This record gives sequence, structure tokens and C-alpha cells, in this order.
Amino acid sequence: MLERIADRHGHRFDFDERLVGGAAIDATGQPLPADTVAACRDSHAVLLGAVGGPKWSDPGAAVRPEQGLLALRAVLGVFANLRPVRVIDELRAASPIRADLLDGVDLIVVRELTGGIYFGDKHRDADSATDVCTYQVHEIERILHVAARLARSRRGRLCSVDKANVLETSRLWRETTDRLIATEYPDITLETLLVDAAAMHLLSRPADFDVIVTENMFGDILTDEASMLAGSLGLLPSASLGDSKRGLYEPIHGSAPDIAGRGTANPTATIMSVAMLLRHSLSLDEEALAIESAVRTAITKGARTADIATDGETALSTDQFTEAVLAEL
Repeated sequence: MLERIADRHGHRFDFDERLVGGAAIDATGQPLPADTVAACRDSHAVLLGAVGGPKWSDPGAAVRPEQGLLALRAVLGVFANLRPVRVIDELRAASPIRADLLDGVDLIVVRELTGGIYFGDKHRDADSATDVCTYQVHEIERILHVAARLARSRRGRLCSVDKANVLETSRLWRETTDRLIATEYPDITLETLLVDAAAMHLLSRPADFDVIVTENMFGDILTDEASMLAGSLGLLPSASLGDSKRGLYEPIHGSAPDIAGRGTANPTATIMSVAMLLRHSLSLDEEALAIESAVRTAITKGARTADIATDGETALSTDQFTEAVLAEL
């Protein structure tokens, strides 16, 4: 995809492929080898594949693929994860959600990525286990700035999701949100929802959402739920950004071991992650739009993989679907 964009628009991209996750554990014993870290730091952008699989799925193992992903996010300082969810009209039948509820669904979740319970201290003994959830004000403020600026560039609506009726971290999150939006973004319409209510409203009134901002674990869960609006996890890309232009780009889905090696996986999320890479890290918006348009046109003309094919539609292989998108480019 990037090579086709380079040919079409007169660019040259240099690629450097490195190991992370399960493959890195097999080769080096570490989920994030030092040479991978060095290569990522030396790049303008990082495109990431899925990191796990059944071979490394023991949650009690001392070394796990997910450790590589979490460490890479921390190393790159990418604290803001952007996950857009947009319903393509031709794919409404692929969604389990009632078609009339999908009118106008175009939202983006901004997930805090390097704090919270995933990065807190952990302890386990024979009879108990502890995961510590910690947030500092500056961590909340910086993700709010990203989300509020994004809302300002879209429809001007921001929904902050927390669990302030139970959690101290969420109470700090809400207090910081109320103060910062009122003082620095008075033009933004702010809605605050508890995470359980947000989960319900994502399915009952999804078109009401514009930009959703939330903490790490809540964002992880809600975006998987939101993928069902679009029709499949295989459709949703993501961009993880920090203070610099360098970003980490990846589909929101995992390695899908149940279909590994069959050539049936949906490449859309990875292709759209490439578009986000072009836009956010390389400032190539025209090229990003070209990829997004090619994907939509291919789907409009009937290109489907097995996860989004409905009755009477022919499912293409991963390679065939990719070729259909390339043809539109």
C-alpha cells in the first residue's frame, strides 16, 4: 500500500522490519528486543502487527507478548490512542446493531494509553492479587487537550467517560475534565458518562457521540464494543500519538489465531492504519485521503472479506481484498 502511494505521489519510504511480541520471545527471549527499540526510535513512524497467539497465551508466564506492546508504547511516549469508528452504509447489514441506529455514526475514541491499571504496580501471591490504578493530573490534562482539540475540529462535542461514583482515579479524572474544559475549551459541549452507561449508550444512541475521551482500560473495552457498530473488529484502525510527530499505528484487533494461515483476515484495519500514519506522522493528508477513498470505493463496489460478507455476498481472501483496494488507487 505504501509502495503504491510512493509511486503515485512521488515519494520514497524506507522500511525496516523488526520483531516484537511472540516472535521476538521465540527469537530472543524478550518481547521487545533492544534492536527493535532502537529501530523504532530511529523511525518517523511505526506500523505494528498483532503480538500474541495461543503459543504464548499463559497469563501466568513471566514473559508475555503483551509486555512488548506496553513497553513500546512507553518507550515511544505515545499517550493518546485515537480510534475512529465510522459506519459505511454498504456494511450496515454486517453490524449486529439495528440499521436505523447506525445513521450518521461517525465517532472517535481518544484513549489514554500509558497510565492507569495496565501500567500500575502489580502483586500476586497464593491467595491474592493486586493491580494498582494511578493517574496524575498532568496525564489527564494532556489527553484532554488532544481530545478537546479534536472535538473542536469536528462537531464540537466531547464525552468524558469515567467511574466517578466508585473510583478515586475517576473522581480526579472528572474534576480535572470539568475544570480544564470550562476554562480552556468553553466552546466545546461536554457530556460526562459513567462507563457502564457509556457502554449502553454506544449501542442505543451511537450517532450522538462525536469524540469520546477515557482512561486506558475503559477505552480498551469500549472500542472493541464500538467496532460492532462498523460491523467487525477487522475494520478499525488506530493511531497512538505523543508530543512528537512519530506515532505507533496498528489495527485494534489481535492476532486472530482461529483464522491464522487461512488467508481470510480482513486487512482493512491495517490499511486504514497506514492512512492514519500518512496523515499524523508524515503530514501527507492527500495520500491518506486517497487510501481511505480507495477502501470505501472497493467496499461500495462489493469487496468483502468473510467477517463482513452477508447473505449472497462473495467473500474475498485477504490478498484479493487488498488487490481490490490497490485497483482503486
